[in-house]
Amino acid sequence: MDTNSSEATAVKWISEADGILVTAGAGMGIDSGLPDFRGSTGFWRAYPALGAEGVTFRDIANGMAFRVDPKRAWGFYGHRLMLYRNTLPHAGFDILRRWAQSKPHGTFVFTSNVDGQFQKAGFSDQQIMECHGSIHHLQCAAACMSSIWSAEGFNPDVDDRRCLLRSALPACPRCGEVARPNILMFNDWAWLEERTEMQQARLNAWLSNVRQLVVVEVGAGLAIPTVRNLSERHAPRVIRINPDDSAIDPKTGIQLVGSALEVLQALDAQMLGDYCSVASGGL
Repeated sequence: MDTNSSEATAVKWISEADGILVTAGAGMGIDSGLPDFRGSTGFWRAYPALGAEGVTFRDIANGMAFRVDPKRAWGFYGHRLMLYRNTLPHAGFDILRRWAQSKPHGTFVFTSNVDGQFQKAGFSDQQIMECHGSIHHLQCAAACMSSIWSAEGFNPDVDDRRCLLRSALPACPRCGEVARPNILMFNDWAWLEERTEMQQARLNAWLSNVRQLVVVEVGAGLAIPTVRNLSERHAPRVIRINPDDSAIDPKTGIQLVGSALEVLQALDAQMLGDYCSVASGGL
């Protein structure tokens, strides 16, 4: 199927849907200027202090990092927290939200991203499932209690050159242990999943009401295929958008090669063109 044919099919599916399931991986944020951590080279380019010491993404995005070296762990996550707070979502988020507003059942977002960009772009927090948690919420690093709380009052001061937290460590209000992001990390037995489980329940309830579903998958990679697997479970109308790993079984859906923003803008332009053509009587 060529690009034009795939785009036409995608537009048809989106137009006919009564609900849009948006599934998104890290590639969704690249057009907003967020770093790409694929491979050690990309990660170390974003965090040269860690690269100089040979610290990999798996080393620092690790549940034990907050117990062994919390200042370094919060150097990394504190920088990311402030980066995400200061980043404006690209126009592709608005396109998805506008499409959803025309549907009887709107949209639900399933994302492996922890950045909160969908909420910042105006999507309802009640219509989002963050399968790996959120950097905008905290928990006790020792998991002494099941409480998860907002990171809103925590404003980390990070020495970017050394990737170390300069300000005071956030603390668990119950035991005084260091607090950490409520994010599922590597080798992480302390992650509290209650918030994500509630999101899952809301997603299941939403799906039970949708009769003509389309899945718009954006920027989901193969390294951790959680998002892709979820998309494929809701075939056959899956629209996979990715500049690299876009291959998909034709029985499952279609592929559109390109970045999140460029493909969403191309689809939106075609949808608007079709609408104008119908509104003008095809003249």
